[in-house]
Amino acid sequence: VCMIPNCAATRHAHFVLDGSGPAALEAPPLDAYPEIVWEAGPSARRVNLDTLTPEDVQSWKPGETVLLNGKMLTGRDAAHKRLCELVAQGKELPMDMENAIIYFVGPTPAKPGEVIGSAGPTTAYRMDAYSPTLIGLGLTGMIGKGKRNADVVDAMKECGAVYFGAIGGCGALLSRCIKKAEIIAYEDLGAEAIRRLEVENFPVVVIIDSEGNNLYETGKAN
Repeated sequence: VCMIPNCAATRHAHFVLDGSGPAALEAPPLDAYPEIVWEAGPSARRVNLDTLTPEDVQSWKPGETVLLNGKMLTGRDAAHKRLCELVAQGKELPMDMENAIIYFVGPTPAKPGEVIGSAGPTTAYRMDAYSPTLIGLGLTGMIGKGKRNADVVDAMKECGAVYFGAIGGCGALLSRCIKKAEIIAYEDLGAEAIRRLEVENFPVVVIIDSEGNNLYETGKAN
């Protein structure tokens, strides 16, 4: 029996070992899968991440769908821990946090000819211990899934940052919005290395705005 640990973004095959011999599994043909197409609604707002201003950030409200365009970073808990250790030591970070957007993602390996593998969001609370420090350095936005703690929300309100939600389970679709990806720090972390992405119409929903208003508490989406 061979078990390959991976993300749930990898499709699963199920079988029963009944002692009759080796189980042979064949992948179904690609044309057996339906083509999935997603289109943003007319109210979605397109945002250029490379020219963000504080006024832009302050205008985003909970429940609003935003289509991100431009450059953003990736990083999960292992990378966040290293960054905060550098801050504690008074050392320079490997990237500028001013006006940065960080996507909490550990993408799967890219197939030949692809920019990146499946790139769905990871659970944001893993970064709660580190996010206030980075927000204090100018981090403007975070993309993940799930709730954030009070310390993170307080830091967002103080510094004018936002938290976006990306849809879990749609990593393959989200990866289509990523046009370029390069590792810029901590390559030894593999999937958790910090990458710089260039995205086009990357869909997210504003969960917590720069004033601390929280979609998970109001339940009102646009």
